Amino acid sequence: MARKINPVPKGYHTSTPVLVVKNAAAAIEFYASVFGAKELSRIVDIDGVTILRAELKIGNSIIHLNDEMPAYGILSPISLGGSSTAVQLYLADVDDAWERAVEAQSAVVLPLEDTYWGERTGKIVDAFGHVWILSKKTENLSKDEIEKRFADLTAVETPADLEVADLSVSEEEVLIDASVSDQDAVPVIDICEGLNS
Repeated sequence: MARKINPVPKGYHTSTPVLVVKNAAAAIEFYASVFGAKELSRIVDIDGVTILRAELKIGNSIIHLNDEMPAYGILSPISLGGSSTAVQLYLADVDDAWERAVEAQSAVVLPLEDTYWGERTGKIVDAFGHVWILSKKTENLSKDEIEKRFADLTAVETPADLEVADLSVSEEEVLIDASVSDQDAVPVIDICEGLNS
């Protein structure tokens, strides 16, 4: 009797992201230094440069990565002008990984912050055009708790809830807080701007 073969290779999960990049060797170094990726394998084309497939392990998940190959229609987000997908990483050291990514010139799309659904999360675009959502679970919340927090966050006061005096603002009452310096601000950019920088 033939031994049953598991359709999912050992160490893999049902879904495996495949990232196409320009300069896969540099991308592997970036993902190792920023996300702690471990290179499991690398297959290089006969030219000795083009990476046909590399396996990287980040935490308990494996991703594949390869150089773009325009002759075969395999293009990176840089060549396509953007990415319509993102890879979400759950990291115990999300703040440290975030700092490393920003220091390595990743563009901030959404700043790293605590969310109403009980995670600390933010979104970046790396130098290779891929979008990453860096996250860490911070609270165990029920569906009802999440829904209540969302409702509280998005609640809009109606004019009936406000006093008429609160609705008018004169120019003298508008103050600008100049105590926040530009150095304290985290730049938030459009994904397309991140790819073009």
